[in-house]
Amino acid sequence: MNTIHAATTGISRFLDQSIRPLFDMHAQPRPIIDGGHLLRQLEQYARDGHLKFTTLFCTADIKNLYTMLPQDESLEILEEFLREHHYEKVQGISIQVILQLAHLVLKETVFVDGNKFYRQIIGGAMGSPLTLTLANIFMWKWEKNAICGAIGQHEIYGRYIDDIFFTSNEPKTKIEAVMTKANDFHPNIKLEANIGSCVSFLDLLINNKNGILSTSVHHKPAAEPCVVPFISDHPRHVFSNIIQAALLRAVRYSSTFDIFEKERRAIRLTLLYNVYPFRYIDTHFRKFFGRSLSKSSMIPFIANENQFLVMRNTLLPKLTVKERETQHRIAAARLSKETKDTNDKEKMTTITTISRQNKPNKFTNTLFLHYTHEQRLHTLKRDIHKIYSEIFHNALSMDLRLIVGHRNHRNTGHELIQKRPHRNILKPTPLPSKIFLLNQGLSIICNVTLFQIP
Repeated sequence: MNTIHAATTGISRFLDQSIRPLFDMHAQPRPIIDGGHLLRQLEQYARDGHLKFTTLFCTADIKNLYTMLPQDESLEILEEFLREHHYEKVQGISIQVILQLAHLVLKETVFVDGNKFYRQIIGGAMGSPLTLTLANIFMWKWEKNAICGAIGQHEIYGRYIDDIFFTSNEPKTKIEAVMTKANDFHPNIKLEANIGSCVSFLDLLINNKNGILSTSVHHKPAAEPCVVPFISDHPRHVFSNIIQAALLRAVRYSSTFDIFEKERRAIRLTLLYNVYPFRYIDTHFRKFFGRSLSKSSMIPFIANENQFLVMRNTLLPKLTVKERETQHRIAAARLSKETKDTNDKEKMTTITTISRQNKPNKFTNTLFLHYTHEQRLHTLKRDIHKIYSEIFHNALSMDLRLIVGHRNHRNTGHELIQKRPHRNILKPTPLPSKIFLLNQGLSIICNVTLFQIP
């Protein structure tokens, strides 16, 4: 049983949307957003001359972070975080109410096993949006006290949820001592550390080759070369997006042309293994490399190091989707804070009213129609437009713009998740209809119906 349709899911989502932008804006040190975000920091670290042949990288995995969060302590740290950054209200709601709502989300997580209800008394629900934000805020306090003070000023330190990464120019024994001390700092936070000149973090493989930074795409040893098969019943854009995303990551993460060539061949073999046609692969390879290829080129990919470096230097500085989302949340939070600080409610109301009036509605006179995508219905969208035009070409309804979209089938994981207990468990169990009440020595028999929850 999960929390998809739980009573507290809406509250959890609201709190996450309200508090996460504040964490993104104020968290120091900055969390690592994704592999591209870390890679740019490493490139700058090397350019500044901090990467030496003795530099070591350390990664650490926090064991069972979500399920080991101490609930009461997490709420205390949430309050500390908000007050430290001078928030008396969040989205117009007082901190006290925010804490009460967070308490409700944490304390009222229940699940069913063997026809019995259980309440979670430590940690948060894995599917609850607030759990991630609470974990980040809890670790914000932990890393400030347990580990950040032991890391040099010019070193990189970052955390992606329950994965930690930092650089160090100290001896390995000293780094191990730091990790041992961090392991003993809190009974619920235990780390599994890996220290060396070559480590993997997220999907990025990082290698210090005698003071030269070398990076590439990291593939887990147990990972199979599988992507969405070309014969699967998905819209066509899904397959092209897979190719574009794989090539984009390969260009960004590969520090040399030779590393990129190896990854490009691996991408091609993976696609062929998943029944992607040769011509389809070549078409989308050529589309991706675009301007880097001459019109007379017979091969659908770049073939020399200069072309690769130009393309990489163009793509690497660009923000990833996750980075843009984070920046958008931070910008929205700052705007909200600035608006609050002006304390000019009337002015804000006027601006909002004007902006709403001036903003055109691009969906005026638009009719939306959705259908569930299946490969056998690949012409359905065109057929619907054709029928609509033929039947209503002289009618007033032709002023309506028809947009035909599709939905994907629900995946197997979604189908197999049990959303709620069986109805028999949710039914109250009747107690005996006759009970005895003793009141001042009088025995009274009452015919009542009582229920108990199993």
